[in-house]
Amino acid sequence: MILIVRTTPLHRRNGVLFLGHLFMAESVYIPGLAIPASSVSTAPRHSVIVRITHWITTLSFIGLLVSGVAILLSHPRLYWGETGAVGSPSLVDLPLPFVLVNQNGWGRHLHFLSAWVVVLNGLLYVLSGFVTQHFRRNMVPTKADLTWKSFSRVISSHVRLPRPSADEALTYNVLQRVTYLIVIFGLFPLVIWTGLAMSPAITSVAPVLVTVFGGQQSARTIHFFVSCFLLLFVFVHIGMVCLAGFGKRVRSMITGHAGIGKEQA
Repeated sequence: MILIVRTTPLHRRNGVLFLGHLFMAESVYIPGLAIPASSVSTAPRHSVIVRITHWITTLSFIGLLVSGVAILLSHPRLYWGETGAVGSPSLVDLPLPFVLVNQNGWGRHLHFLSAWVVVLNGLLYVLSGFVTQHFRRNMVPTKADLTWKSFSRVISSHVRLPRPSADEALTYNVLQRVTYLIVIFGLFPLVIWTGLAMSPAITSVAPVLVTVFGGQQSARTIHFFVSCFLLLFVFVHIGMVCLAGFGKRVRSMITGHAGIGKEQA
C-alpha cells in the first residue's frame, strides 16, 4: 500500500487568500510495489522457559542414553528382587554381549550427572508450567475431548500421516495432550524414582524408595522398560516433527514462533 501526498494550489476569492486542503493523502495499491508481510507469526508458540528446558532435556537425554547403553552392555541381564548376578536366575536375558565388563565407570558417572540435570531442569519446567498455567492452557484436555470418538478421530488421522494444517500446528490435539501428560507426570518421575532406588547412598537414607519395588534389581528392571517407553516416545516425537516440517518445528522451539502466516499486501 503506497501513500501518495499531493498539494492543492493557493487561490484568492474576494480578496481573501484561501489555503483550501493544503495536503490531501490518497492510498493507492500498486501491485508491483506491494510489500509482503512476514510469514512468521507474531504470536509466541513456546515460552522462553519451555524452549530452554526442552533443549537442556534433549542434551541430558542423549547423555543418559549413551551412558545407559554402556551400563547395560556391562551386564545385559535383568532380574527381579534384591540381588542378581551371573549364574543366578534372570528374568530377562537381553540379546546383547557382555562387552564392557568392569569398564562402565565413565558411563555411571555420566549417567549420574545427566540424571541430576534432568531432575533440576524438570523441576524448573514443572514449577514454571504451574505458575504460568502452561499445563492448564496447553496440556490438559477438555472433558469434551476425552471421548473415544475424539481419540479415534485423531488416531485415524495420524495413521494416514497427513501434514498438519496451520491451525493444527498452533495447538495440541487430545492424543498429544494426554501423551505429554503421561510422559511428564508419569514416565519421567518413574524413571527418576527407579534410578534413585538403585543408589545405595540414597536408599540408605530413604529405604522406602527401593522397598516399594521389592529390591534394587526390580527397580533396575522397571527402570529399563520405562526408559524403553521414553525412547519410543522420542522416536515417535521426532518422526512427527519431520512429518510436520522439521525446519519450522525446530525453528519454533528456538525462536518461540511457529513461522506460520499469510502473505499480505
